Amino acid sequence: MTLRRDRLPRAAAEAPENCNGAALFAKAEELLGKKAADGDPRACFLRGQLCYEEGLYEEALAEFEKIKDTDFQAMYQLGVMHYDGLGTKEDPEKGVEYMKKILDSDSPKAKHLKFAAAYNLGRAHYEGCGVKQSTKEAERLWLTAADHGNPKASVKAQAALGMLYSVSVLKDLKKAFFWHSEACGNGNLESQGALGVMYLYGQGISQNTKAALECLREAAERGNIYAQGHLVEYYYKRKFYSTAAALAKRVTENDDIDMLATVTDCVPTYIAKGIAMAAFYLARCLQLGLGVQQDQDSAKRYYSKACLLDPGIAIDLELAANLGRI
Repeated sequence: MTLRRDRLPRAAAEAPENCNGAALFAKAEELLGKKAADGDPRACFLRGQLCYEEGLYEEALAEFEKIKDTDFQAMYQLGVMHYDGLGTKEDPEKGVEYMKKILDSDSPKAKHLKFAAAYNLGRAHYEGCGVKQSTKEAERLWLTAADHGNPKASVKAQAALGMLYSVSVLKDLKKAFFWHSEACGNGNLESQGALGVMYLYGQGISQNTKAALECLREAAERGNIYAQGHLVEYYYKRKFYSTAAALAKRVTENDDIDMLATVTDCVPTYIAKGIAMAAFYLARCLQLGLGVQQDQDSAKRYYSKACLLDPGIAIDLELAANLGRI
């Protein structure tokens, strides 16, 4: 399971469409440079954030370094940049160090960053990157970051707990359902899809097909590929073959998983699973002529796509098909 870190919000306003982006950036940088020279304490951070948003990481790093001892937002950004190797050599230990400083600080100026810092530290412990691997420590930090479901806390930590309790050694589906519910209520797209699957199969909650379809369909409309894959499976198993095949065809047209992960803020592994499910059921429809014209060559191509994206799920589905379950 890959979990992405929280990011600071954009510091600069979006540019009007009729403005020249390069000219606007140059003007903003010039104004912030003057303010920084005049001693404005926020100008260095805003200038660094402006460069960061433009992908000028080395320039951003230099600005944040100037004020890291007095500006916790700059310290947070430096933590992210060192952890990811943006504008500098990848140094996860240093990234972890900055996040710990924020989390352990008693300063009121660090308070609004503590949830994000705790999420990031939990992720580092879960992955064992920059710090000793510890699922229990990841759990503790994510519980801190999730803050009992507080919508102003780290919603990513709430979703991460839902995943943690679904698949790890700490598996507890009732807890998984609770945390996915909290994250979904706070707008998390991935948890909305996960809730749909849990309702559909009665995992951590009583089976509720109506609630499942509501979650899955809304999540699918918002771009959750995993939810779309499960809808394909649902339609296929209920013999709505033409509906299943049509949806599966659209889902399998998605090839850039990294781009989808960025756009939807969903975990790439689950995006791949969703596409693999759609490819498998489209292959079944094509092989058997269900809802579409029979086409053995295309069926083989989609079976191959499913196996390439997620060998495990493809094998499980093929076994189920051979046993006559699907």
